Amino acid sequence: MLILGLAIVVGAWKSRDGVMRFQPRLPNDTATFLLLAIFIIVLLGLSNSSGDRASGHATEISVIGAVLLLGVYIVWLWSYLRQGAADHATGVRREAGLRLSVAIWLILGAGNAATFVSEWLIHAIDPAVDALGISRAFTGPVVVAIAGNAVENAVAVTSAAKGEKDLAVSVVKNAVSQTAVVVFPLLVLLSLFFAEPLTFVLDPIYIGALFLTAIALSGS
Repeated sequence: MLILGLAIVVGAWKSRDGVMRFQPRLPNDTATFLLLAIFIIVLLGLSNSSGDRASGHATEISVIGAVLLLGVYIVWLWSYLRQGAADHATGVRREAGLRLSVAIWLILGAGNAATFVSEWLIHAIDPAVDALGISRAFTGPVVVAIAGNAVENAVAVTSAAKGEKDLAVSVVKNAVSQTAVVVFPLLVLLSLFFAEPLTFVLDPIYIGALFLTAIALSGS
């Protein structure tokens, strides 16, 4: 929400009429993804807080929800790929700066490098958090989130400043939707191979934050 707000402010400031305009499909899709994820998370959160019988099956329900969310994302992604193929067939072409193979290798290399950097950041930030007395609840969603996504955040804001408003919005909102319906569900499924499985049960404050984000995205 912070970076989205900055991108909109910068994009509006650079526009002649003071209004940042972009295509509505991506914000609507992202809001739908978030609402789907929130629906599953809220159900499990209410079940866990009330202590009913379903709360004893949080892991199983989370696994089913993770599979469904990943399925929805795959269907959505396929529709975008089909749209790109249709554009190519009708002669709508976008200039590409890199070949596909080079772009794929760059993404894989950058992803692996980001994994190591993330580990270094977590280990390096622990002493600073303890010394400054900052709560870990603040460190994770704020400090680590902003620092870990520094490149992505910079691209969103600079793209808005250059007038590439659809790109700026897509950078922010794709990250949000992919975290909600790809990264989180994948972590839930991968955690089954470890001693402590991860579930969609979250504290109420995080559920509220996700809901507000979905409303802000749909409203934008």
